[in-house]
Amino acid sequence: MSNPLALVIEDDQDQADIFAYALEMAEFETETIPDGRAALERLAQVVPDLVVLDLHLPYVSGDEILQYIRADARLADTKVLLATANPQMADVLQDQSDLVLLKPISFVQLRDLAKRLRPAE
Repeated sequence: MSNPLALVIEDDQDQADIFAYALEMAEFETETIPDGRAALERLAQVVPDLVVLDLHLPYVSGDEILQYIRADARLADTKVLLATANPQMADVLQDQSDLVLLKPISFVQLRDLAKRLRPAE
């Protein structure tokens, strides 16, 4: 059986690489997406098991992407982990996400949380 799919939607390439590696260590197949427009295009094509979502993205904001995910019935089982440095936005969007992490996020923290969010096999 293949690994579950995780999308890392993050415009900071270094952060995206760290997040993707942590998810790979939690046995996810990962794809990194650098901006909101590309994220919406990819979400129209796939149903990821997990999305790590930055809120401050070029073209389309993370909160708009979160609204898109929550409104799309295909994505009803997709877990969304918000990754943000903005505690006010984290508070506002907490109820719509499965988990909120304030940056900086450690590799170990993300890996361990991702393991808990893996779908049951």
